[in-house]
Amino acid sequence: MRPWIVLAGLSGVVAVGMAAYAAHGLAADAAAQALVERASLYQLFHALALLAADRIAADSRRAAWPAQLAAVLFVVGMLLFCGSLYLKALTGQPLPLPMVTPAGGMTLMAAWLALALAGVRR
Repeated sequence: MRPWIVLAGLSGVVAVGMAAYAAHGLAADAAAQALVERASLYQLFHALALLAADRIAADSRRAAWPAQLAAVLFVVGMLLFCGSLYLKALTGQPLPLPMVTPAGGMTLMAAWLALALAGVRR
């Protein structure tokens, strides 16, 4: 089993489903709709990046650890960033931990840096 591919596929399903929900189920709430659209877009892009990290880790021994690190960071970043935006949009309430969204964004940026390092080591 390739867990990063499984997680990328599941992430893609959630992203597309949430985008559809934003378009139809949140049509009356423009602010919530915008949050879900942004989260689903970021989630979809990072699901694809997760596939790239898996491929790099599988193809190169030297680049395996930074690619694996990138994969972990992509998953954590999507959970924090996208998850917090989904939660805020769906509940309409402020987040109990307001810094979780920027922490998720920083985690996604760290994932991209780890992926870059994997490319250098390759």
